[in-house]
Amino acid sequence: MPTLLHLDSSADLTTSRSRAITATFADTWRSLGADHTVVYRDLHREPLPHLTDAALHFPPRLRPKGASPSTEQEALQLQLIAELVAADVLLIGVPLYNYSMPSTLKAWIDYIHLPAVTAPFDDPTTQQPLAGRPAVLVSTRGGVYDSGTSTEFDDHALPALTLILANALGMTLETIVATRTLSERFGAPADEVAKQHRELAAAHESAAQAARRLG
Repeated sequence: MPTLLHLDSSADLTTSRSRAITATFADTWRSLGADHTVVYRDLHREPLPHLTDAALHFPPRLRPKGASPSTEQEALQLQLIAELVAADVLLIGVPLYNYSMPSTLKAWIDYIHLPAVTAPFDDPTTQQPLAGRPAVLVSTRGGVYDSGTSTEFDDHALPALTLILANALGMTLETIVATRTLSERFGAPADEVAKQHRELAAAHESAAQAARRLG
């Protein structure tokens, strides 16, 4: 039974581009057959509690002596990791907030990045259960981040997610990007608005194609 783990993190519940594009992916995934299931988490509507104890960054055997983190948070961490490991494909909506990812998404990352469990620590052959698993990041940005512009390297969300999901967890990443999402709201020139519409249409098509290919 092919399973998609779908995460949204945008605080905009009505006009979010990242939510719209991930919905295109998830709807296409469901259309592939009754056996194609979607596990959905809305990290904004139901935010995860931030880790209250640094010991939760490690499994029990690697924690400092005497560590006693919240049993509730430890159980939640194991649940989130099991949910991720059980998924055939991971889909994340990543709106760019203040040049980085929303804090709600960062909280999820803090739970699922666990050395010696999801990321290699002392036995790389058994501690990377997600190696090779597909992850699709839908990146939406209000401004312009084109190659050669002064803001080209101002996106600090995708690089951080690449470090965790690809480098540490070994997942195979692909990104779907739509920029200039605030162009109409703030009266950008007509050519910039037109680019925004073209990028958005292309992003929806890429999402549908990726869902069919990965499903």
